[in-house]
Amino acid sequence: MSAPDEKPDELAGTEQPFVSHLIELRDRLVRALLAVGVCFGALALWPGPGGLYDLLAAPLVANLPQGATLIATNVISPFIVPLKITLLAAFLLALPVVLYQTWAFVAPGLYSHEKRLVLPLVISSTVLFLMGVAFCYFFVFGQVFKFIQSFAPKSITAAPDIEAYLSFVMTMFIAFGAAFEVPIVVVVLARMGVVSIDKLKAFRSYFIVIAFIIAAIITPPDIVSQLALAIPMCLLYEAGIWAAKAFIKHTQAPAEEGSSGN
Repeated sequence: MSAPDEKPDELAGTEQPFVSHLIELRDRLVRALLAVGVCFGALALWPGPGGLYDLLAAPLVANLPQGATLIATNVISPFIVPLKITLLAAFLLALPVVLYQTWAFVAPGLYSHEKRLVLPLVISSTVLFLMGVAFCYFFVFGQVFKFIQSFAPKSITAAPDIEAYLSFVMTMFIAFGAAFEVPIVVVVLARMGVVSIDKLKAFRSYFIVIAFIIAAIITPPDIVSQLALAIPMCLLYEAGIWAAKAFIKHTQAPAEEGSSGN
């Protein structure tokens, strides 16, 4: 028998649930990595790392002077850079599976009204990020490279390094993908009660200034890419205010719904 004044062990009975959570987390990480691996294998077969790099470099190559090509200043760059691009493409292709595994892991611990909030945000944030990457690749790159080449002296032969180009592309993809997440940030801040809809509207003019400052810092020093980043951010801010109204209305907790109905 234990002593009368012996305190109960607060950790008793908690080891098994904690271990089961770790096992579930491991299993879902493995599934996510398998999805990325399968996509990597498929992309390695077709169109292949070289084909993917040619596709990524197409906007720049199209605006280089005739006969100019990209160069590799590192011995292993022609091998490493295409593999990095293939891995990036595989991750983007497997992103729905990765997000589903994340959602399936956290969903059991959420209330019903929280599930109504999280799942649409996960889907919409993924779509918006991919839209930002697509907008950067199909529109911004062509305009930026054309603008830059128009200022290049004829005595200069353009021969960009492939690693420098990959770094530039990654920076631009992340910048535009993150910029297109503005509505998600607005919705989350409004839904959590950090700011009200009226304050978001009043902050509109300040956000325009912030958007142009961010665009000037992140993008290359040309007016085309700066406008291409700042203007969508301003439009998406307006879209976020509109979306926040709808989210607040449709994702209220039962207690909030009851209080609002009184």
